[in-house]
Amino acid sequence: MKCQRQKFNLQRKHAYLNCAYMSPLMKKVEKAGIQGIKRKRKPFHISASDFFEDTEDLRKKYSQLIDCPEPKRVVVIPSVSYGLANVVNNIPFTDGEILLCDEQFPSNVYPWLRLKESGFQIKTISPTDSENRGESWNDKIIQSINENTRVVSIGHVHWSDGTLFNLEQIRARLDEVGGLLIIDGTQSVGALPFSVKKFRPDALICAGYKWLMGPYSIGLAYYGSAFDNGKPVEENWINRLDSENFSELINYQESYHEVSLRYEVGEHSNFILVPMLLNAIKQLNAWQPANIQEYTRELMLDAINEIQELGYVLESEKFRANHLFGVRLPKKIDIEQINRSFKTNRVSVSLRGDAVRISPNVYNDEMDVRKLLKALKEPIFASKH
Repeated sequence: MKCQRQKFNLQRKHAYLNCAYMSPLMKKVEKAGIQGIKRKRKPFHISASDFFEDTEDLRKKYSQLIDCPEPKRVVVIPSVSYGLANVVNNIPFTDGEILLCDEQFPSNVYPWLRLKESGFQIKTISPTDSENRGESWNDKIIQSINENTRVVSIGHVHWSDGTLFNLEQIRARLDEVGGLLIIDGTQSVGALPFSVKKFRPDALICAGYKWLMGPYSIGLAYYGSAFDNGKPVEENWINRLDSENFSELINYQESYHEVSLRYEVGEHSNFILVPMLLNAIKQLNAWQPANIQEYTRELMLDAINEIQELGYVLESEKFRANHLFGVRLPKKIDIEQINRSFKTNRVSVSLRGDAVRISPNVYNDEMDVRKLLKALKEPIFASKH
């Protein structure tokens, strides 16, 4: 795969290695949004079928991306917290343990804390402070699953440092105890291969503005059969049976649309955001996440060796993603020093906890990597003088 920078409007003077914060918009995605805005100038051209066709296409294209055989299990959501609220409100248990990873993103923590009011226990699994952090963390998660475990809610990768979690093994252990696997795919889906068939999540929740390369305030959720008869967090007209027939809307329906469509956000037929996300996902299907992983691996391979030689600490390649990884600082370098160096060199990364989070994508090239290395080297050289 070649660099795809020409599809974006990025400035050369900035090295944007921060897709985990927010992706830049592709030119075609930006154009789709502008066209969506212009449609509202002449609303008489927007027909009843337009409320459904783009979202139906979006479900199909996203299902292709995540290897999901049932597009009607995919719904449009406004945020991860919204998608998880549907999960938390409908888990088929009355007590037990909810397992979370340490320092997960808050949107995958706060919804679960509400269950403490109902008598559930929230158990946080922390990594061990070792060279084999990723491996030992995965082992600890699997060992923590027991007969009292009801849910493991986790990312495919950890949002702050890219630690890879072994979803197949976690799924297999949950099968033994009858627990649910809930995945926050925000920092992985689109850049890291994900298969619903392979990992069999009970829910996969994903914001659209990072690795899906879409706009803010729209995302996608997959809900498995465990949630087929649940109650959505809102009751809206468009999720009800026969809502396509506008002339019959006052004939109120008790039944929802089939499978998971009851969980879609109201006004999900967003004529601006939906076409933008649809265009982005079409491009991701053309690129393929496996190719994105390989591109970012090759792009960063030599640089990672050099970063480690400078004294920075990274997780082993086996237990970290290529599109998102954390670099921990040498003891002689503090976070403020490194932050100043990034700003001076116009390198955009994120500081998360005690890690510098670096997240390249297909628009990055060797020039970006050289700027990154320069920013990482300067504090090291300054500390020696």
